[in-house]
Amino acid sequence: MRMPFVAGNWKMNTTVTEGEQLVLEMIVKLDRIEGVEKVLCPPFVSLIAINMMLQGSSIKLGAQNMYFETAGAYTGEISPLMLRELCEFVILGHSERRGYFGETDEIVNKKVKAALANNLKPILCVGERLEENEAGKTEEVVNRQVMAALNGIEPVVLSRSSERSEETAKNLVIAYEPVWAIGTGKAASGKQVAATIQFIRDVVAKIWNKSIGQDLRILYGGSVTSANIVEFISQPEVDGALVGGASLKAEEFVSIVKQTAEIKGRKK
Repeated sequence: MRMPFVAGNWKMNTTVTEGEQLVLEMIVKLDRIEGVEKVLCPPFVSLIAINMMLQGSSIKLGAQNMYFETAGAYTGEISPLMLRELCEFVILGHSERRGYFGETDEIVNKKVKAALANNLKPILCVGERLEENEAGKTEEVVNRQVMAALNGIEPVVLSRSSERSEETAKNLVIAYEPVWAIGTGKAASGKQVAATIQFIRDVVAKIWNKSIGQDLRILYGGSVTSANIVEFISQPEVDGALVGGASLKAEEFVSIVKQTAEIKGRKK
């Protein structure tokens, strides 16, 4: 049974002080919710402070991006070596990175490989633009992105840092985020999301095997709120959500996590 998963992507919002206040407003309530993996993804500048605040809690920490090299003359970039001391997860391939900063499928692939090799768990984002959706190319686009992102990655990879094998499927989460639904207030329908996520499972099954395709956790992201989360997580194929704007409101995010736990929370 797949452990449900809800992550909050704060994007380029909150100062360090504001981030600390947001965590204070939700940490106790979030910590009490069982059966769901809970992850906060603040801006880089807040990772150290929030890492300290989350110590001893059941809430985990993620970064919003990283570079694929471990060190070097890459001014302004953050490497997996820098992140792995602070957080467990990292969002990769987000449509805003692809669209605004020109990240290609090849770059996303390099980042996924680097994350896995350095004991970071990727939250891999895939999804089609509005014009691609309207042209009936959703599956074509998603297939290309998933195939490219996982190209050359074996089901079991060797970790550079620990020199031990890590099972990729257990360390990877995929988030289906149709670009036309991100930050627009226009969420996809539950049935549409479920169909696309099942398609992603089929693609993963072709890359690796059917068992991994079934075991992999796949989320929905795109204008997720406490008012519509049930529509998505009620679908058997949907394991949770990658939440954007709603994760900046303490009560809203807590409600999303709580509803996810009530509907599909895994008992310990």
